[in-house]
Amino acid sequence: MSRNKVLKIGLLLVMAVIVTRLFCIQILEHEVWAEKAAAQQTRQNVLLAKRGEIYMMDGDEPVAVVMNATVYTVIVDPMLAERQEVEKKMNEVLGDERTAEWDDVFADKTLRYYVVAKNVGRKKAEAIAEADLTGVWLQANTERVYPEGTLGSTLLGFVNAEAKGQYGVEGSLNEELSGKDGLLRTVKDINNVALSIGKDQVKIPAEDGKNVVLTVDKTLQHNIERILEEDTGKIGFKNMSAVVMDPNSGKVLAMANVPGYDPANYGNVGSAADYVNHVLEDPYEPASVCKTFTFATGLEFGVMTPEKTFTNTGEITVDNWPIRNVEQGAHLLGAQTMQTALNYSLNTGSTQVLRWLGGSETDITQTGRERLYEYYHDRFGLGELTGIELYEAEGVVYGPNADIFGIDSTYANMTFGQNMQVTMMQVAAAFSSVVNGGKYYTPWIVAGEMKNGEFIESEEKREPVRQTISQETSATMREMLYNTRRTWRTNGTDKPGYYVGGKTGTAQVIKNGEYSMDETVATYIGAGGTEGELPSYVIMVRVWEDGKTARGEGHALPVFNDLKAYVQDYLRVKAKE
Repeated sequence: MSRNKVLKIGLLLVMAVIVTRLFCIQILEHEVWAEKAAAQQTRQNVLLAKRGEIYMMDGDEPVAVVMNATVYTVIVDPMLAERQEVEKKMNEVLGDERTAEWDDVFADKTLRYYVVAKNVGRKKAEAIAEADLTGVWLQANTERVYPEGTLGSTLLGFVNAEAKGQYGVEGSLNEELSGKDGLLRTVKDINNVALSIGKDQVKIPAEDGKNVVLTVDKTLQHNIERILEEDTGKIGFKNMSAVVMDPNSGKVLAMANVPGYDPANYGNVGSAADYVNHVLEDPYEPASVCKTFTFATGLEFGVMTPEKTFTNTGEITVDNWPIRNVEQGAHLLGAQTMQTALNYSLNTGSTQVLRWLGGSETDITQTGRERLYEYYHDRFGLGELTGIELYEAEGVVYGPNADIFGIDSTYANMTFGQNMQVTMMQVAAAFSSVVNGGKYYTPWIVAGEMKNGEFIESEEKREPVRQTISQETSATMREMLYNTRRTWRTNGTDKPGYYVGGKTGTAQVIKNGEYSMDETVATYIGAGGTEGELPSYVIMVRVWEDGKTARGEGHALPVFNDLKAYVQDYLRVKAKE
């Protein structure tokens, strides 16, 4: 075969290969190559939604307590950028804020997008922009700013490095605050400049997040936290929590936990437990404050009155479990009224109410358990989510037929707030219904939103969701709580013309599966207002520290007194003339 013939055959084969490949590319693989071309010719940017800000009330005006500051992400296109020039200027401007190694940035020029720094401030961003470096651009983002420092930290929560809300309002309402990102897709030229005209241009605007306004009063919140911090030093306990509510609507006026933390520097904490809002997220055994609900139940069923007597022996046994009174004075033995039982927090007295609920003088019955559960769980909402807009825990209140050892002793203990787990918010909401005429309101903390600089109040009607007890029982319980408060050391803090009642609680803590003798949690809850009127406020306090014994009357009551004095003045509650 001649050389020319070989060349012709070879040329034909090469042409056949080329034609075949062109057929594959243009016909068989058209969509694949079209997508690759579009990817090279198209610039796509996410239009970031602005995260909503958070407000507290300052009188009748909302004021921002969580805001946004503009920060920038520095991005390099390694295909277009001139390494030596970019590296020199970026090192000069960014310093330690640079997060990428230059060898990694320029290792693969097909990436076209490499983040070299995040959260860069305005001044450094301006310096980078003025340098006018090819292949370098800035993407504006927002950074969370907390101008009030630690104020309400466990209530507000924080935003993490991935721009996601964690804990508190930031976490609970993350979806509403985040909004929805948009999209901008444009055809670009060889210099990566977007062309404004083209059928392939797509623009989906970002939907900014909602600016949430809380019911919390900023000044009240600040001073509640200040008083708690001062009292941790005076009383000698590390942890304190408090909530202030309007009992006639369920509106939360303040919610505080000490110690707090700095949301802008949220990593500087001892453990994740420091982020917990103990008012909502930390069920515990509140102890004898629950006698309020036991006695109210007894009154509702007509099995007791404040004057009715029982025989106090100082200690009884249920299911081989001893139930003792802390107060063991001789003057409390023998026939005692139920008012005295509440005054001195006699566990034998609350257990007697449970017996009476079941129609017996000496035994705890199925009927008694069912009646107590109906009021504790179904009416007062103990062991149930309250429905507040934030994260909250459910807790545990055992049913009357729970398959547990010693159901009668469990219920006897429940009459004084042990062998059950509830949150402070559940107790405060239930207590509010006891003193406000029997109306249970769902607690609420979101007042509305800020829109275009205008406060838009929530349209949701704050109506009572159920009647827990009768108005008559409520009036009797207010009087009993008033008399109980007078029994303990109020030190003249309740001035004439005001009407304040409340109840202590001292709870043992379970350690290693059994109740500890060297650690307790102290609680006090009370309501107050003008004498002769329904209470204007409910305040609940919790005091505790690992390995220490706190007492309701010795530690929680003094804190309540300090808070009550301030709250009463701040809310301008008037004394009866």
